[in-house]
Amino acid sequence: MTTGEFRRMALALPGASESAHHDHPDFRVGGRIFATLGFRGDSQGMVRLPLDEQRRLVTSDPDAFEPAKGAWGRQGCTIVHLEAAKKSTVKKAIATAWEERRKR
Repeated sequence: MTTGEFRRMALALPGASESAHHDHPDFRVGGRIFATLGFRGDSQGMVRLPLDEQRRLVTSDPDAFEPAKGAWGRQGCTIVHLEAAKKSTVKKAIATAWEERRKR
């Protein structure tokens, strides 16, 4: 999967907008970040997931998903290795992150 595909998936969600945070693109709903690109390089993204969903993805596809380091990871921030990730799985993860942030 590419950064362009990740971006299109994030921006396709209702009310989603692109901004920037720490010199890389982020995607927000209601002013809250639900995903980013370039979190740790051009081939990675990040989605902020509920912890149970983070655990499920990391366990089922550890080549594509890993918790972010430290407190960020403990809050559900999940690194997406775009080259290893399946589009359908990333699309669901982005939608889950969007829904979770939209509720708050």
